[in-house]
Amino acid sequence: MARVRDVEAQEVDTDLQPIYQKYGKEYGPFMNQVRVFAHRPVLLKHMMGMLLEMADESVVKKRHLEIALVTVSKINECRYCVAHHAPRLIASGLSAKTIDHILEPDCPNLDSVDKLVRDYAVQVTTDSKLVSDSIFSRLRVEFTEAQLVELTFRIALCGFYNRFNEALQIEIEDGVLEDLLAKGGTLDNLPSGPVTLANQL
Repeated sequence: MARVRDVEAQEVDTDLQPIYQKYGKEYGPFMNQVRVFAHRPVLLKHMMGMLLEMADESVVKKRHLEIALVTVSKINECRYCVAHHAPRLIASGLSAKTIDHILEPDCPNLDSVDKLVRDYAVQVTTDSKLVSDSIFSRLRVEFTEAQLVELTFRIALCGFYNRFNEALQIEIEDGVLEDLLAKGGTLDNLPSGPVTLANQL
């Protein structure tokens, strides 16, 4: 259980219940996270609602988005986020080996644009003031300005979610680790912390 109690769907205002359910079940599985955010309806409405809208009209390819999110989450050692986003990255065509080594300079199976996205995510996350003109010039060749704004926003937002999840100790939902394993992922390179599969409880 997280450091704060779960707010269940029936406690949420009627107008926010569609966001609660869609984010927790369809966009996720992020039900444990949405139960915490629901303590502040304004966060549920605007944070979760915004991500649902962005998912419907994203201008960044899913593969590049997930490379960025896994990279940031690995740097920040967020178990929750790596466990949730690694299967999505595998579904985009990358291997578990790629995910395990994504922070290494010669990470296998990343093409030049993949590596550019990964490197940008690293720079934004570790020291955004040091994002080089060189990397941004290369990004401009591959992405529109709208794509660059969205990519940068999602990289920065991921850092927020990493810290939020870890500080409040939001637990990984049942079935998430099993899904990672079913897609060929491993638990070995998840960030440190107790990992318990549902069938081991």
